[in-house]
Amino acid sequence: MSRRALTTAAAALTATTALLLTACGGGDDKSSDDIKGADTGSTSPSASASGGSDAKRPRITLPDNFQLTFQDWTSSDPVERAVLDDTREQLRAGYAAITANEPDGGDALAFYDTDSGLSQDQRWIKTYTDKNLTVFGKLPAFDAKVTVLGSNRTRAAVTYCTDESKAYTRDRKTSKVEGNPAGTDPEVFYTVTLRKNAENVWQNVSTQSKRGGCAS
Repeated sequence: MSRRALTTAAAALTATTALLLTACGGGDDKSSDDIKGADTGSTSPSASASGGSDAKRPRITLPDNFQLTFQDWTSSDPVERAVLDDTREQLRAGYAAITANEPDGGDALAFYDTDSGLSQDQRWIKTYTDKNLTVFGKLPAFDAKVTVLGSNRTRAAVTYCTDESKAYTRDRKTSKVEGNPAGTDPEVFYTVTLRKNAENVWQNVSTQSKRGGCAS
């Protein structure tokens, strides 16, 4: 599995990668290219949305033509809800960097990533920016499940799925559009590991993806 799946366009340009989101990191041979999403609008929720942390969270803006949606990303447990909120915002920050053509990921991604997570995400983002690609379309993220780990509940794992069937890449210079190649499973299963920092922000440590790994 790879850190994130690549979009179809990127996949078409690189035979070993898949659609939009699969980034770098440990993963299967079928790197995929999924898009990450937000549940409403193009701007992230306020900092107070994630479990009452004192940290002031960055505002994240995505273009209107990229609809990243999160279906039922919630929990009655406040700690689990905080983990899901920060996982969502980290994903949005990664796509914001791609659409803004920021190879280093920008300040928002650095806020939601550990050092190792940021290094991995930067490699993922560059699979787009190095090829002058951006992303657009619709990328729902769904079936999220969270497990909080450790006696102090400072580590967590989140799994979720994305559906890339309506997500695309576009060449910034030629405007050429690519989607998932015919016969490619549009669903990608993700596993994210996180760690809570001193400011009570749940930061991404690593992400792995597996195309076709979602339950039907």
